[in-house]
Amino acid sequence: MEFFLLGVLCPALLNLFHLVVGIYIVIYQGNVYSIGFSAMSFFTKTIGLLFLTWFGVDYFELNFKIYIPILTFTWFLTHMVEAFVIQGYLKK
Repeated sequence: MEFFLLGVLCPALLNLFHLVVGIYIVIYQGNVYSIGFSAMSFFTKTIGLLFLTWFGVDYFELNFKIYIPILTFTWFLTHMVEAFVIQGYLKK
């Protein structure tokens, strides 16, 4: 259960939050502000991924050979979805 919560649900929610904020910025602030937010979100997502890595491996003592691939795959997949959705809004 911890693998699903920390490895799938948490990074998906983090990227969903960034997606909602990114869409808001594109619609109401414009493309230039969106590029700045994309740069800033890179750092916040990296910090979130590092925190989830520490939290899962050190605090919950999850098997890192299983947890890290689940975490990074989910993060990468949701990051790609977010990128294509934001790109669609940028072209409008």
